[in-house]
Amino acid sequence: MTGTAATSTAAIGTAVREKGRLRSALGWLAIAAAVIVFALLIGALSFGAPDSRGALDPESAKGSGTLALAELMRDQGVEITVTRTRTDAIAAIRDDSTLVMADPFSLSDEAVEALIEPADRTVFLSSASRLLRLLDLGENAAPPTSGALDARCDLSEFANVGAVQPDRFFSPADGVTGCFQSDGAAGLLVDDRTGDLTALIEGVRLFGNEHLAENGNAALGLALLGQTGHVVWYVPSLADSDLEAQSPDTLATLTPEWVTPAILLLLLAGIVAGISRGQRFGPLVTETLPVTVRASETMHGRARLTAKAGDAAHAAAALRDGSLRRLAARLGLTARSTAAEIADAASDRLRIPRGSLHQLLDGPLPGTDAELVDTARRLAELEAAVDTAVHVERNTE
Repeated sequence: MTGTAATSTAAIGTAVREKGRLRSALGWLAIAAAVIVFALLIGALSFGAPDSRGALDPESAKGSGTLALAELMRDQGVEITVTRTRTDAIAAIRDDSTLVMADPFSLSDEAVEALIEPADRTVFLSSASRLLRLLDLGENAAPPTSGALDARCDLSEFANVGAVQPDRFFSPADGVTGCFQSDGAAGLLVDDRTGDLTALIEGVRLFGNEHLAENGNAALGLALLGQTGHVVWYVPSLADSDLEAQSPDTLATLTPEWVTPAILLLLLAGIVAGISRGQRFGPLVTETLPVTVRASETMHGRARLTAKAGDAAHAAAALRDGSLRRLAARLGLTARSTAAEIADAASDRLRIPRGSLHQLLDGPLPGTDAELVDTARRLAELEAAVDTAVHVERNTE
């Protein structure tokens, strides 16, 4: 009997040890599978190609695209040739062509001058301080207090445009015609001093699909782009840049070569330490708490109190605070960054005027429900635009 009991005890011990080994192996397999799935997910998010057609793209149907303006011009009998490289744009220019483009941020000064040289008529649909300097058109100016403006210039093509509300204003240089003026600041610059016509306007909001039907925006677009029978629409992109050799240093190029292996080794050591410490005390035990309050209930309760009080400013402050925290994270800023710093970083990333973003992120809070809805929509559009721009930059890098 004693020998049988000892044999049975040994068999039970062996079975327990085998079961423990099996559970340990399954645990490690589960951890490895989770790491692989996480790596695949990160890869999909990093290398997934977002819509690369952005603002002022004549083939984009998004709110900031200009597909509606392009189709309106085609209905008026204007032939449009969309090009995405400088070589194709120069080859497509004819005697009756108007060269149209947004700010060619990806081109050097020499490349911009070579691109516009064969065109008798050039229209820039977004502005930059570099273009003002390069083309000697004038300087940036503070926006006037007035709203929508009439042309107020001697150019006949803009006589019947109607009132528009430009996003950016300029002080024209000597010999440059300024249209849609107020207090000495012009929303449109037209230069024909050399015989060739060059026009510059900040048209992201004027000519985008979302706002084309407002005021005289559509008429202004036709007046600017429809004076000839053929339009060559060049879409700037980083893929067509001639500035690749001048890319700035990054954190990876400035750090020593041993930093990355050291970080990976520390990360691996942390994972191993976490797993080893987590297994010392056995499995987790679920403990029932006295009361469970879901986060969604708290959120809806606070929303109902705010709605009942009619406090639009308080609701807008909460929306703005959340947008600032998310924008700071997407733009690589710290949690302590001010609203002005976040607005500057977002405007630099999106290449849009800083004044509108300062007003949205750091300006007075809305006082009515209609203004609250408009503020929430603009905050959502800004976050989506920044998220798209960050994804595009990561993929091009």
